[in-house]
Amino acid sequence: MPLHTPLPSNVRHGLASISGSLFIQNKTTDCGEHRSYHTGNNFSHEVLSSVPLQMALYFNVFFFPFWFISEVIMLELKYFLLPGYYQFLLVTAVTIITVIEILRLYLGYIGNLHEKVPELAGFLLLTFLIQMPLFLFLLTDEKILILPLELAVHVIYVIFLNMELLVSFFVLKIMTRQLATQFYLQKTDDLENKNVPAKCSQVTIQRSKRSMIGLQDRDALMY
Repeated sequence: MPLHTPLPSNVRHGLASISGSLFIQNKTTDCGEHRSYHTGNNFSHEVLSSVPLQMALYFNVFFFPFWFISEVIMLELKYFLLPGYYQFLLVTAVTIITVIEILRLYLGYIGNLHEKVPELAGFLLLTFLIQMPLFLFLLTDEKILILPLELAVHVIYVIFLNMELLVSFFVLKIMTRQLATQFYLQKTDDLENKNVPAKCSQVTIQRSKRSMIGLQDRDALMY
């Protein structure tokens, strides 16, 4: 049973279009359902899910609650020592990271296990555009009074993010090209199947005409 995707259809088509424009010259879209095409060229579906990416996501899921608890404790310890605007920035950053991380990990699981290009592209964009800048802010800004436990958990998380970025980029590249190949081979098969009846009908008509001409000639000879 396919997992439910939280992405709207227009967002999914947009992400699929972005992936297609990045990795292939001819754009195609993923309908959202897992498909395995078997064409007349004996083209069979190849498993594209990445074991390293799935392992990184698996450990990331277990590490995330530990990071969240550690961050909340450290934030409570230093909260009243920070200026007002840094208090707001830290609370906002932790809130955004928490919400986005739940969505990001879920998209990563769906995109990798079910070989869905839009979900994997969304996972990659959320990692690169939102999570990585926020974690680098928490890791490098000395004015937020970085505590030793914070430094440790943030370094580990940045390592997770870098691994996932690198692996998911190559997986998305391979997956996009593979699905595009399946798409075009399927279209080729459909066109061939449509042309076969037309050719058969033309041959039948030609044979019928020849038979009619033969009967007419035979009748002419008889009379």
